[in-house]
Amino acid sequence: MTHPSTLPRIREGRDGDVPIVLNMFDSAVTWLTAQGRTGQWGTSPFTGNPRRTRQITGWLELGGMRIAELDDQPAGCIVVGGAHDYVTPATEPELYIQALVTDRRYHGHGIGRALLDWAANEAAERGVGLLRVDCYAGDDGRLVAYYESCGFTRIAPFTVGEWPGMLLQRRI
Repeated sequence: MTHPSTLPRIREGRDGDVPIVLNMFDSAVTWLTAQGRTGQWGTSPFTGNPRRTRQITGWLELGGMRIAELDDQPAGCIVVGGAHDYVTPATEPELYIQALVTDRRYHGHGIGRALLDWAANEAAERGVGLLRVDCYAGDDGRLVAYYESCGFTRIAPFTVGEWPGMLLQRRI
């Protein structure tokens, strides 16, 4: 694979993106499973899972899905909108990152950071001073550390059943 020399182009989600995003999650699950890190999304592919298909279709329909492309190839996806119901509500207007995934073929290309920066810019354009995200906080804690390296700070840990999460924020 050639390494692109530019930042990804970020476009709105569109018809046909649901299977593409399912494949991105599949690549992430395969990668995490190979590392023995199965607590985040389990070991089963998202493709073929009706619940996951409905979830991603809903993200597209609500209009918050964006796709990062490198050399015209889908490389990552971010979804923004309202906060998930399992986290403490914000006390001020916010933009919430509902999902972030990158295709593992593009690991190391800055796709996730570019999408997070897009979300921060989107919040600023909307006049919102708070960007929040939650993530898996189990195993080695690398995902929480990743978000911290992207300018987010921890707000509070939480659990959904047995799943350990961390709520983070980034001031805009």
